[in-house]
Amino acid sequence: MSAWCDPLEKFTLVGLEEGQHPKGKVYLVGAGPGDPDLLTIKASKIIQSADVILYDSLIGPEILKFASPNARRIFVGKRAHSHSYTQDQINEMILEEASKHHTVVRLKGGDPFIFGRGGEEIQFLREHGIELEVIPGVTAATAASALLQSPLTHRDLGASVVFLSGYSRADRESDDGFPHHDWKYLASSSLTLVFYMGQHHLSRICQSLIEAGREENTSIALVSNISLPEESVTLTTISHARDPEVSRSVRFPAVAIVGDVLRMMDPALKARIAKSHS
Repeated sequence: MSAWCDPLEKFTLVGLEEGQHPKGKVYLVGAGPGDPDLLTIKASKIIQSADVILYDSLIGPEILKFASPNARRIFVGKRAHSHSYTQDQINEMILEEASKHHTVVRLKGGDPFIFGRGGEEIQFLREHGIELEVIPGVTAATAASALLQSPLTHRDLGASVVFLSGYSRADRESDDGFPHHDWKYLASSSLTLVFYMGQHHLSRICQSLIEAGREENTSIALVSNISLPEESVTLTTISHARDPEVSRSVRFPAVAIVGDVLRMMDPALKARIAKSHS
């Protein structure tokens, strides 16, 4: 049986003596979009060697099967409006585990450095003298692109790609988390846009793009649960995606790809997707 840690268990940071350094090494590991076949070989080896694994809500049981039966598993998942721990608490937990174990894995969905808050964690660990290594993972944008058989960049249809958060941290109580992007810049037809965490504000995102000058018939693909059995795709235009019913029909987690590169999709694939929604 694998060792299990109750996610509600309270953690108390064990203080280190002055000049004492934690003995463990922390690995920030990207687990990819969910399919264990998309886990990198190096990531699987690190997971197998872990003494303790702190994992997010997007990490499925098939990924955790790579862990040793003796590895301690600690769920620290966060989703919008539902956090098992704050980021500060997670940082402290990683530090505490690094003081007790040789190999600590911080396991994240996708890639640790693409909307995964990996930057905040390595900054904290560096400040405390922790040895660390980052193992990249397949991010949702590239996994969705592969699924759609549509590139994110193309010399004629999308010279650049921009990864964006569809949700921002509220600076004031009146804020609702709508992102404050440069919509005029993003309205350029030469850009492919990929929005992470954008379901809640999808209607306003599309409206903001149109108001800034993006063509209403610009294609958008909404891809949820990428690489998993419950994977789904919605193809439409940013004009139609303003309808709140569209965002309500998309399951979490999802990414939205906006741009002319979606013209590169195989017509037969488009037809299968359309049939699945009929």
